[in-house]
Amino acid sequence: MQIVGASGQLNTDGYGAEDEVVNLEEQLAGWTGPSSATEQEKQDRTERMIRDAVKAHVPFKDVDLDVYAKGSYANNTNVKADSDVDIAVQCGEACYWGEEKDGAHPPSTSYGGIWTPSKLRSELQAALEAKFPDQVDSSGSTAFRINSSSARVDADVVPCFDYRYYFSGGSYREGARVFKKDESTLENYPQQQLTNGRAKNNRTGARYKKTVRILKRVENAMVESGNHDEVPSYFMECLVYNVPDHILQQGTWTATVRDSIIHIWNKLQGAEPTATDERWLEPNECKWLFTSAQPWTRADGRDFVKAAWNYLGFAS
Repeated sequence: MQIVGASGQLNTDGYGAEDEVVNLEEQLAGWTGPSSATEQEKQDRTERMIRDAVKAHVPFKDVDLDVYAKGSYANNTNVKADSDVDIAVQCGEACYWGEEKDGAHPPSTSYGGIWTPSKLRSELQAALEAKFPDQVDSSGSTAFRINSSSARVDADVVPCFDYRYYFSGGSYREGARVFKKDESTLENYPQQQLTNGRAKNNRTGARYKKTVRILKRVENAMVESGNHDEVPSYFMECLVYNVPDHILQQGTWTATVRDSIIHIWNKLQGAEPTATDERWLEPNECKWLFTSAQPWTRADGRDFVKAAWNYLGFAS
């Protein structure tokens, strides 16, 4: 990616010859599809087996548990190289909460039941190890990793609890609270991500999720060729979510990807804006995309699209 002076704009003067454009268009079009049918079967089988493991675990009998897929698998933005399955096991026996300001949450009594974060984690580990002997890695800070086999893909299984965030007017939004091993917490909003992603995909004629898949495949190709370090799959989904719909609706994939990169590059110049209407959100629209708690920065976004710009030959 070439930059003109200090303006932070991309130099598009050297974009390739017509035959190169045609070849790139064919390549990008070929990268729009989801995982193969075989890979999809493995993903679905993995999800079913995890559900069966939870259902068969006797201590979970009559416990309020919701087992659901989340992440790129659930949102249909995954590609073959990122085909692992993310599953949440959400316990509704206790509901944790946060509030916009003091007093927003109504008075409540403390939970006195047995389903603490450590209890849920230990029982879930036992359930998974019974179903997948010698295949469960419990060393992670948050999720249990289930290693793949010839019949299924890798899976991350996250224990979590119901969560509500209360606003001053008395309304609230529902999500999930995850407890890490060090007792720190994080909140996720998988249903909002699913709903908003589908809405944007519908508004753009199914081009939102296809553009996400293209950038994920670009990232995979760059990592494989040594042109860039690995980038979190979800981060790429977040970046594309913040690209205006009209850019994603262009007539060619070359124009869509090219102008998406330009938009991301330009908008991530400088420091995080102070005005809330200028800040970017995750697809769930409940969390800011760039905060000190996130595993990525604005610079990471710029670095990624810069590498993608050069890799795809837009600067040649």
